[in-house]
This record gives sequence, C-alpha cells and structure tokens, in this order.
Amino acid sequence: MQTMRVPWTMSSAVGARRALVSALRALGVDPVVVDESEIVISELVTNAVRHARPLPDGKIRVSWSVRASVVEIDVTDGGGPTTPHPAPRSVWSAGGRGLRIVGSLAHEWGVRENNGGSTVWASMGGPSSRHSP
Repeated sequence: MQTMRVPWTMSSAVGARRALVSALRALGVDPVVVDESEIVISELVTNAVRHARPLPDGKIRVSWSVRASVVEIDVTDGGGPTTPHPAPRSVWSAGGRGLRIVGSLAHEWGVRENNGGSTVWASMGGPSSRHSP
C-alpha cells in the first residue's frame, strides 16, 4: 500500500492524481483502470477538501494498493457535518456530481466513519478484497 499525506487544499488533488498515475503505470495496470482511477482519486480528494475537515495535522491521507489488477483507493479526512453521499441530480447545479462520477466508474465504493474522521474508498477494476459493500 502506498500512502501520502497531502495538505487540505484543492491543489492536493493534482499531486495525488500524479502520484497515483505514475505508480499504476509503473506496475503495468490496465490503462483504462489507470484513467478511471485518476478521475476517482481526484474527485475523492476534492470532496474531502470541499466538504470535510482536515485531520488533526491539517492534512488528508490518500492511500492506494493494487492486488490482482484491482486498484483500491482510500481518502481519509477529519469528517464533516454529513456522511458523504451522491448529491441529487440537477441540471443547473455547478457542482455535486463528484460521488455520482465515482459511483459510475468504481466497481464499488463506500464510506467508513471512524473516530475523528471518515474514509471514502473505491475499488477500481474489480471487487475490493478489503471492504464489503
């Protein structure tokens, strides 16, 4: 598993995305799964910054692992006022599509609440070996 702690800022999505794509390409992960994982990690980091608090150190934790061509992504933040869920569909809304995008690309995804925070996870390219839906 690779883990990085990134600042609780919008620009962190770029760094997390680049690190993930580089690691997945080096491992020879299917290019379609790499592309989909790139979008999903960007959405999850952006949502953590936009809708949650940082962890006590002012950062968020981004992790991923690859097992049998399945990419598992976790983004942990300091929690927010609500549990992450897809926003209702709206033609006119400027935002609110992030978790719907995640849901359309991920094989499965979910939220784990824990003391002082929450983790949004996604399994790309197949079912997760660590999480239950």
